[in-house]
Amino acid sequence: MPETLLEAEFFGVAPGAYTGAERKGRDGKFKVADGGTLFLDEIGDMPLALQSKLLRVLQEQEIEPLGSNRVERVDVRIVAATSRDLPAMVARGEFRADLYYRLSVLPICVPPLRERLADLEALIEALAEDIARRSGLPHKGLTPEALDLLAAQPWAGNIRELRNVLEQATLMTDDPQLGPAHFAAALRLDPQALPAGAPAPRAAEPAPDAVNRAAAAPSDALLRPLQQQVDETERAAIAAALRATGGNRVATAKLLGMSRAALYDRLQRHPELAALGR
Repeated sequence: MPETLLEAEFFGVAPGAYTGAERKGRDGKFKVADGGTLFLDEIGDMPLALQSKLLRVLQEQEIEPLGSNRVERVDVRIVAATSRDLPAMVARGEFRADLYYRLSVLPICVPPLRERLADLEALIEALAEDIARRSGLPHKGLTPEALDLLAAQPWAGNIRELRNVLEQATLMTDDPQLGPAHFAAALRLDPQALPAGAPAPRAAEPAPDAVNRAAAAPSDALLRPLQQQVDETERAAIAAALRATGGNRVATAKLLGMSRAALYDRLQRHPELAALGR
């Protein structure tokens, strides 16, 4: 946005301040946020001229709408974020040092994705659920080989890049599970150099004579409503998985081959299991 429009967005516009301005004027974001919090994203991209005006607002707690001589008091908490190296910008004269020190009172540094790969699996699960919800497609899990491949990437674009890669892989296939080959195009890798991944094992089918004997002599335990049997089996499987994972719900969902949302739905259906998870 042009610098003059940024100033109007921040501090507001007086009635008739310029051609095309609203007759009644307009409050800026600082006035709207009075008594609350204003989040300034990508603060490192703010023009130098506007930085000085922002500094004055932070120091004096006063704003002056564009085209007005009237000063208004505001009480606003500022939360600012940036992906740029502000100390280096200060050294180069691209960001005001006094504004940097005024903003950096309680700094919170979020490490890049490549430095917190222990969170990768949980982040992938959360992003995959959101992608499935937004696209209307079934939730797709990842094979261990695919997780290893993603963990080996540099992720210069952090979470946004990870989401983009997952979204591309999800939308470009009907396969219910994503392996390394599904990520080749998004990661610009040679498909021939990727591990194929072991196929999922198939359960052994019982011999025909065993099936016939079971049908001929059904157990009394099977002569009950089917839904009741399904609920009992489901409850037992979830309880066993929660115990095996020490109550970790993310690991439990992965072990059972289901999404976290589906697991939480089952835990609501079986509240006695909630105490086993965390």
